[in-house]
Amino acid sequence: MIDLYTWTTPNGRKVSILLEELGIDYEVHPINISQGDQKTPEFLKIGPNNKIPAIVDRDTGMSLMESGAILWYLADKHGKFLPEDPQERIKVMEWLMWQMGGLGPMAGQAHHFLHFNPDKAEYANERYAAEAKRLYGVLEKQLEGRDYICGEYSIADMACWPWISRHEWQGINLVDYPNIRAWYKRLLARPAVQKGYHVPKVMGEIPEG
Repeated sequence: MIDLYTWTTPNGRKVSILLEELGIDYEVHPINISQGDQKTPEFLKIGPNNKIPAIVDRDTGMSLMESGAILWYLADKHGKFLPEDPQERIKVMEWLMWQMGGLGPMAGQAHHFLHFNPDKAEYANERYAAEAKRLYGVLEKQLEGRDYICGEYSIADMACWPWISRHEWQGINLVDYPNIRAWYKRLLARPAVQKGYHVPKVMGEIPEG
């Protein structure tokens, strides 16, 4: 059994999607970040960086923060969505790190400036809009001739998809990225992705892309 501490953000959805794909039992503990739940002493014992998601594995007593580390831990523990072949495995790690170090942080800045604070900072608008487009270009090229980012469906796809689901917040039209759009819809058709998206609560319709 996994205790999942999460909220309705792309980083939170990565883990709930994986848990649904694995089909394992988990209990959801909503952490409302707009109300400061992530700053409580109880949560900080599990997630000392004040960020969701975090988990506790009741089987081992281990607590873990950082979405990428959680994805890696759960996939490795259950032997799914993470290749055994060393070369294929490190490629999944490569694209997971790309999401953690590039797509996520830069898309998050695009959300802040382009969606929540439009026209407040011209330099920031231009910078993060351009970087979002550059990153989408990287992913578009990687998906050429592939159904999934690393060939087979993996945690790399689960890490990236929730950020792409907010493409409109980033000033992106998926029509301009046909490989990404086809991949996005491919994942959207998966029941586990649909269910995991709506954890810890339903937040309206999932963007169709």
